[in-house]
Amino acid sequence: MTKPLDIVILGLSITSSWGNGHATTFRALVRALSARGHNVCFLERDMPWYAENRDLPNPPYGLTQLYRSVAELKRRFARRVLNADLCIVGSYVPDGVAIGEWVTATCAGVKAFYDIDTPITLAKLANGEAEYLTPRLVSRYDLYLSFTGGPVLRKIERELGSPMARALYCSVDPKVYFPESCNAKWDLGYMGTYSVDRQPSLDQLLIEPARRSAKLKTVVAGPMYPRELSWPANVKRIEHLAPAAHRRFYNSQRFTLNLTRADMRVAGYSPSVRLFEAAACATCIISDSWPGLETFFKPGHEILTASTAAEVLHYLNDLSEKDRRAIGERARQRILAEHTSERRAMELEQYVAEVLKTTGFAAVQPAGAIA
Repeated sequence: MTKPLDIVILGLSITSSWGNGHATTFRALVRALSARGHNVCFLERDMPWYAENRDLPNPPYGLTQLYRSVAELKRRFARRVLNADLCIVGSYVPDGVAIGEWVTATCAGVKAFYDIDTPITLAKLANGEAEYLTPRLVSRYDLYLSFTGGPVLRKIERELGSPMARALYCSVDPKVYFPESCNAKWDLGYMGTYSVDRQPSLDQLLIEPARRSAKLKTVVAGPMYPRELSWPANVKRIEHLAPAAHRRFYNSQRFTLNLTRADMRVAGYSPSVRLFEAAACATCIISDSWPGLETFFKPGHEILTASTAAEVLHYLNDLSEKDRRAIGERARQRILAEHTSERRAMELEQYVAEVLKTTGFAAVQPAGAIA
């Protein structure tokens, strides 16, 4: 950039990863933006369920501030938002519509919406739900950043009136996620918050293989699973893993499972941060299949896909250690080339420059071109 940007991000959470995938995404992005010289202020609503589970109460990059209400937000941070070169409002932010209306009317710089839940957001808008975004508000944001790419971006522009929709996928910091030598505790593992629409896939691709093969050692980590669920004896349950424990978790598995929520599977082009974290650790991934997966990893070469318990058991029992490790390492190389947090920061810089050029303001030049 010709100069550092003053960036304000209003996101769901950066201090607590409990029950959400937003925190790890924002941590990686803010860390990378700060490392590239930008001044980043992250504003987070002080919610009790996150206050009770803060695994990073004071992020060591950027500036993090908590607020308790929209009124307090406006009172304390109006000048910061007004003077920001870029102000980003994230999906699922409490009172997101009111905050979006205020930001788009106040900020003199680029106003962006960052949708970490795009297919879910579009379904809500189609049903007339206005939890954190409305169709009218979409058109007021200069830039719609989406966790989902592919055809949905054109839909956001064409049907919802966004001036510019661009993919800003999740990412991973390779300084935090990398292979390390440790004993493989589990043959197959999965990490994810409980979701009704994802549970059938978990049943089919992890629970059922565990039932069929008592010798398998498997693990499921994540909160909110109903207590009445029945788990086979060879499935270990971990209620919550803080991000600091994720690398060790992935490196302790021979294979890890990636599962996609129904709306995101239908939309396609919706990789999860867990997918990238596991790949950065060179852990061999078995994933459900969805449109666009091949644009992130080459199936059979960098990732394995399965739709039945029999396919999972085939990988676990018949794939050689040499081939398993090679698949994991090729996925890691793909991550290092295309899906690091620094790469995302550079993409965001280019999108801001594109908005400024399109709107006729003085363009902000990217610090480094993406090869």
